[in-house]
Amino acid sequence: MAGIGAGGLALATQGRAFAAGSENVLKIGFVSPRTGALSGFGQTDGYVLDLVRKALANGLAVGDKTYEVQILDVDTQSDPSRASQLAKSLINSDKVDLILAVSTPETINPVADAAEAAGVPCLSTVMPWEAWYFGRGAKPGAPSPFKWTYHFGFGVGEFHRTYVSQWNLLETNKKVGVLYPNDADGNAVRANLAPLLEKDGFTIIDPGAYEDGTTDYSAQIALFKKEKVEIFNSFPIPPDFAAFWRQAAQQGLRKQLKICQVAKTGLFPDGIEALGSLGFNIASAAYWHKTFPYTSSLTGVTGIELADGYEAATGKQWTQQLGATLALFDAGAAAVKASGTPTDKAALAKAIATLNTTTIGGKVDFTSGPVPNVSPGPIIGTQWVKAPSGSKFKLDYVVTENVTDPNVPVGAKLLPLNG
Repeated sequence: MAGIGAGGLALATQGRAFAAGSENVLKIGFVSPRTGALSGFGQTDGYVLDLVRKALANGLAVGDKTYEVQILDVDTQSDPSRASQLAKSLINSDKVDLILAVSTPETINPVADAAEAAGVPCLSTVMPWEAWYFGRGAKPGAPSPFKWTYHFGFGVGEFHRTYVSQWNLLETNKKVGVLYPNDADGNAVRANLAPLLEKDGFTIIDPGAYEDGTTDYSAQIALFKKEKVEIFNSFPIPPDFAAFWRQAAQQGLRKQLKICQVAKTGLFPDGIEALGSLGFNIASAAYWHKTFPYTSSLTGVTGIELADGYEAATGKQWTQQLGATLALFDAGAAAVKASGTPTDKAALAKAIATLNTTTIGGKVDFTSGPVPNVSPGPIIGTQWVKAPSGSKFKLDYVVTENVTDPNVPVGAKLLPLNG
């Protein structure tokens, strides 16, 4: 294996010569945020890439040919402009056959736009599909403008079902203070999720969009206290939530809340641990959990094996990104096999468009909507709780509801924030 550090290029060949001939080489670009504000999403990349490269070390059989697979992984540094530049470099300089992009609109959308413009198949996951589809110019009810780019995973509909299921586990006044940023995630959630929650009897208290990087949330906190909100919901980047949450504690809002439901931030143990005792009982939602009852079609590992292997290899607590990133490679490999000729970009794009497979994250099915180029996926209600005495880590991440995938076992009751 050759490598040039985090965000550099690495190959899956290990110097192996393939009898099928040098023309049977498949290049896959993998784009993710390994450093910067979104680095939590890329923390597990190295471990997953090692598993994938080992699984592909002897090549990937497609029909009667075996392809040498080269994975070129790059780090966006959490910068959308850099993400676009890296995608263009992978396309124009490295001549990749397929791009896999993961985690947040800041990474995925600019990569997908570059791939669409260049006619290169691109598959992505881990962001609300509405922010991917409509955020890139598609119109409701109109034909899809995308031929080369595809996305799988949760959407506003899954968040809606999960939040209603989760929030009804505790008795509250159903007043929800929301803090939605002025970005692709925040705007998609404000336009689509908030109206659905209101139809289910929740009162939404929205002080308006805020800009990423805001440091003073006194006005929003004052409004939430005045309106006596008992549920808080936000889709912030990690530094913004940390600033808000500490101010919420200092200014008396936290003790008023019964549920703090955070998405995008609150996904990974490092970010919650950094809050100290303020992190206990924060509710989250998981696009993957180690108890998902599925197996990786590419590597053969189960969720428990993936999580335990990561902890043993790194000494760090498992995160939900492990399964999501591996699921992306599962789906990508399944599409490559189904294409018949993976170096034919049109054939590969068609294979993704008709893909119906099961990954370590569950089913990926592009044949059934909700819109073209999108396969929906689950989001599971979870909570960060104080780990039992004697545990290796400070926090335990428990499943509290499973309405979007009943195959996932519920492991704990939702606790009140101050309970």
